[in-house]
Amino acid sequence: MGIARTERRELVELFTALGPDAPTLCGDWRTRDLAAHLVLRERRPDAAPGIALSVFAGHTQRVQEEFAAKPWAELLELIRAGPPWYSPFGLPGLEDLVNGAEYFIHHEDVRRAQPGWEPRELDQEPLWRTVRMSARLTYRKSPVGLVLQRPDGQRAVVKKGPSPVTIVGEPAELLMHSFGRDQARVELQGEARAVAVVENLDRSM
Repeated sequence: MGIARTERRELVELFTALGPDAPTLCGDWRTRDLAAHLVLRERRPDAAPGIALSVFAGHTQRVQEEFAAKPWAELLELIRAGPPWYSPFGLPGLEDLVNGAEYFIHHEDVRRAQPGWEPRELDQEPLWRTVRMSARLTYRKSPVGLVLQRPDGQRAVVKKGPSPVTIVGEPAELLMHSFGRDQARVELQGEARAVAVVENLDRSM
């Protein structure tokens, strides 16, 4: 089972345990809002562009609110079932590529918003492959160079530039940091000014 399927299943289990009104790391979204976002993304291609493009955000918000109004169990069943045949997220062979990071990040958004969370014991290799690709996008606005480094010393240059900053952590933590989550347990090494730039960088897709 790939990372996307594993994270989808475990996120649905966590949603079920916490209910629709638990906090998340996604601003003021509760678990119901996050679940509705995931369903919209996979099942309403007409509304998905508004996730990233403000000109379409009004339509996206209306559709998301419609999903959020569904009974909690029904909403979770839509996530559990996965993308329908007409969704680009359901194309064979692309599951981990298009959904691996999405479901891992949002699973952690729910986990890390709860008191007493700790990092999970995970197979870090799939996450290392994922973050080496995604970080080139999420750190693309950085004016300084960026290097990801695992505790065992493996490194990946994701942005060439002056005054490079090295971000050290397990792949799971590097992935969380690359998507703008301040709860990521990483260490930033480099010149103080360059580190401050990275800490305040817009890391959105």
